[in-house]
Amino acid sequence: MSLFEQSEAGGRPNRSTKKVAGDSKPGSPPPPKYSEKDSLFTSDNLDDNDSDMPVRREKAPKSTAVPRQSNEWQLNQYWVHIAVLTLFSAITRFYKIGFSNRVIFDEAHHMGFGGKYVNHTFYHDVHPPLAKMLIGLSEALTGFDGSFDFKSGSRFPANVNYTFMRLFNASFGVTLAPMAYATMASLGCSPNAALLAGLLVCFDNALCTISRFALLDAMLLCFTAMSVLSLSGLYKYRNQPFSIAWFKWLLATGVSLGLVASAKWVGFLAVGLVGLYTLYELYDIFGQKEVSLISHLWHWTTRVVALVAIPVAIYMLCFVVHFNLLYKSGPGDAEMDSLFQAGLQGSGLQNQPLDVAYGSKITLKSAHPGAGLLHSHTDAYPDGSKQQQITGYSHKDTNNDWIVKKIHGQSFGNTTETIEFVRNGDIVRLVHERTTRNLHSHSVAGHVSKRDWEVSGYGLDGTYPDANDHWRVEVVEELSRNNPERRLRTLATRFRLRHVNQNCVLRATGKSLPQWAWRQAEMVCDRRNHLDENTLWNVENHVNPLLPPAKSDQLRSSFLRNFVRLNLAMARSNNALTPDKDKFDALSSSPQDWPVMRLGMRMCGWEDGEVKFWLIGNPVVWLVSTLAVVLGPIQMLYYVVRRQRGLCDFARQNEWETHLYVSGILWGGWALHYLPFYAMGRVTYQHHYFPALYFAAMYLAYLVEWSGRRIAGAVNSPSTRAAMLALGLAAIANFLYFAPFTFGFDYAAEDLASRKWFSSWNIYDAAK
Repeated sequence: MSLFEQSEAGGRPNRSTKKVAGDSKPGSPPPPKYSEKDSLFTSDNLDDNDSDMPVRREKAPKSTAVPRQSNEWQLNQYWVHIAVLTLFSAITRFYKIGFSNRVIFDEAHHMGFGGKYVNHTFYHDVHPPLAKMLIGLSEALTGFDGSFDFKSGSRFPANVNYTFMRLFNASFGVTLAPMAYATMASLGCSPNAALLAGLLVCFDNALCTISRFALLDAMLLCFTAMSVLSLSGLYKYRNQPFSIAWFKWLLATGVSLGLVASAKWVGFLAVGLVGLYTLYELYDIFGQKEVSLISHLWHWTTRVVALVAIPVAIYMLCFVVHFNLLYKSGPGDAEMDSLFQAGLQGSGLQNQPLDVAYGSKITLKSAHPGAGLLHSHTDAYPDGSKQQQITGYSHKDTNNDWIVKKIHGQSFGNTTETIEFVRNGDIVRLVHERTTRNLHSHSVAGHVSKRDWEVSGYGLDGTYPDANDHWRVEVVEELSRNNPERRLRTLATRFRLRHVNQNCVLRATGKSLPQWAWRQAEMVCDRRNHLDENTLWNVENHVNPLLPPAKSDQLRSSFLRNFVRLNLAMARSNNALTPDKDKFDALSSSPQDWPVMRLGMRMCGWEDGEVKFWLIGNPVVWLVSTLAVVLGPIQMLYYVVRRQRGLCDFARQNEWETHLYVSGILWGGWALHYLPFYAMGRVTYQHHYFPALYFAAMYLAYLVEWSGRRIAGAVNSPSTRAAMLALGLAAIANFLYFAPFTFGFDYAAEDLASRKWFSSWNIYDAAK
């Protein structure tokens, strides 16, 4: 049939009236609008040929309805399928899970982070804490004492029950297949299509492999599956707003969004999917004139509470637990500000005087991440003023110590009775303790940032008085309580240092100086007065024998401040994960590699005799689902063009609308979880495609059923069932064929040469 032929009997349509699905004859009143009681899933709305398709229609006369299976049989069938998929998933995820007794792939990071929760030591990572806390929980349940450091490739000692830790993690992967089935059922698909989706997810080698190790991905996938399952429940009851079932799925969606965002930031792509669906649904409701203003407000309010407030609360709660568990000083301290570090046990920033006085020895920390502490050393600049270098240095060093003094020609008291405190607006000198040079600036261009003035160490303390050694203290933020005199305080005061003569501010540029300065951070006097975070400083270490130590409650950072600071640090660390063009990374891959399976990934060492795992997908699942996500939009465009031409392909009013909704959730979920990686500058890996693959597998099963119905005229036609059966069996056969890569093999990789389907697969080294 031609694209522009009429699909119904009667030849070409009347050009004066477009005949689309559900239109009435010209001159007749519009079709009745569906009420919220007309559920998509009631048996009265379906005939024998369409018993499982997600379409809405006018109720058929009772006399013409064909008897269907009882609700009890349908319910039993549903739970039997769920049980079978759960059993298959458990077998594939748990089988030989302890085969390798070495730390595999990113277990070195994630099990190591879990150990930090056991030891309560603070660390920094690019991901939110929820999944890592769950890994830590699995370690604590085994009685792990935190003594093993999980170095990559090392063998687990006898006192580390790594098998249970992996089983705990794999249990999240077990849920994927049954949740895929439940999602398809909620979207109105037949049990056959739902079962096919579950089998494709269950027997994908990559999804199975990644679930069998103590990594974050199984939890991310589980929470992603929860979010789309909850969204499908919202879709199912969209015509019954404010019902108990609708509220249940709305709250479940909010909770799942909070969990997926708290596992990995890539989980926010699921948030985007739900957000777009919600906005479209609200827009659709806005066009319904019969919906009152009060009802509109309720629609918005309930969604804001459930889909915004609840996820945000869960996300923040995870950080509350994170901060409370990690109360000891650890390797991640430097990513947080000094005030936070002072609250950690063993940080070395406790028991310091609170108020800074003239004569105090201090260190100054920049608010710019990575700039570190204000530093100087005996090396001079090779050009410019050729005076002593001033840099930023992130490590503890006596060259970070400065003495606070008054301007040249002024003295200060040095007893407890005569001591003078530094206040907002005071003009001070900072003298480098080890070299006695003054912190100095002048009209000499910076060495990397040429538009700003150089900062140097000049003169000897009091020997060569120079007004360019004078700096004004400008307090910007005070985090302590009860400071009416606006004294400069240790850790709690954020301030700027403004050069008196040049009227510029001391600034960390975020750039590194050349090798002659040991590639330390550049410091300048910003002549353009950029009053940003890079110009803010705080006193980190403070020594003055004349002053008592501060009380513990005077140096405490608020949760909200810590929360914002840590998330900004996570964002900076993520942005820093850029590929190095000068280095070959055998583990990384590009987004264009994933759908066509161009590359696999060795997850461990590749020596003969050692247990090896190669991360690769099931070709049936990956390649055929890729074909589906490509052909699906083309098929949709075909029907859009025909509808625009006035040709009627859908006998029922809402069949096309239903197809758009379901495709929007499944294909849209794939696109949102895949296409953004093309715009990301960070290094990417094969496992980044796994959430998108989950959606692609379900979309494949849906498209097979929907296309079969369009071609054969019925959902359960023999040809459709045969296609589903063939696809499911092919997926299982391919899973078994590639099973050595999933469950591990301890013989030479060359023995699996027959499984090297593409020349780009690095199953074994070509030199061998």
